[in-house]
Amino acid sequence: MPPRVSLFSSLRALNGHGCTASPSAQICRTFASTSADQASTVQQKRRHRDPYALAQARARKAANISRQQLLEQERSAALGDPVRGITTPFVQSFETAIPSTPTPSSTNDTHAATRNESASPNRSPSGPNAQNDEYKNFFLTQREIQEASVRSEQLTTSVVDQDFFETNDPEEKQRREQERQQNEQERKERHATATEALNRIVSLSNGSSKDRLRVNIQRCVDTFGRHQTDKKLPPKPPVAESILVKNPSANTQKVERAGPDTGSSEVQIAILTAKIKTLADFLESRG
Repeated sequence: MPPRVSLFSSLRALNGHGCTASPSAQICRTFASTSADQASTVQQKRRHRDPYALAQARARKAANISRQQLLEQERSAALGDPVRGITTPFVQSFETAIPSTPTPSSTNDTHAATRNESASPNRSPSGPNAQNDEYKNFFLTQREIQEASVRSEQLTTSVVDQDFFETNDPEEKQRREQERQQNEQERKERHATATEALNRIVSLSNGSSKDRLRVNIQRCVDTFGRHQTDKKLPPKPPVAESILVKNPSANTQKVERAGPDTGSSEVQIAILTAKIKTLADFLESRG
């Protein structure tokens, strides 16, 4: 049996008038976009051929692409390096294991600087003053070295000669006085040389990366430990009475710390940051 195909509709030319003549023969495209060859109106043809409109479209596309690239760079900068993270003054001080010394201008406005640094996630406190709390090698501190230096100076001080006041000869007194001053000057020079040698021996600049890492871990505990931050941050709010009625054991008293805080999340994050930086520096130096 032959197919029932209308001869009139199958042989009819597919043009704009034919599409609107009979509903059975409408096979036109249903979407609105029209190519330049099939454009039916003057506005559509002009839109495809107008160089000004094409230039504007290209400019908008280029501006959009440049804006996307800028936003991508800003996002990458906000995230920081995938290994080293965001560089802060405290992280930079890991290289020398010496806290950065605050400037006089920042000392005058300490409270404002602390609020700004704590509010921004890209900044961290610079740490204590390096002149007062400088860490040394071999588990020593600057205070212990100064006390040992003063003690050694007292032990090396010469005893006053008792016969110095008993002689009546002025020339002998003058000779003894000159000899005493010369010995005192030599003693001070030897003490200064010994103090400088001791400072160079215990300096972290002459230590290894392992020594600096150990000091950096101690600095992380002293800076971010809750035994220090609890003195500055407000205490936790008390437990609600409704909870105490249901669970009386929730009203636990605060236990005094037995030592410095080493297990809190902020301390562990700081220690891991120091270890990652040490490992990254080692791999860079070894190629």
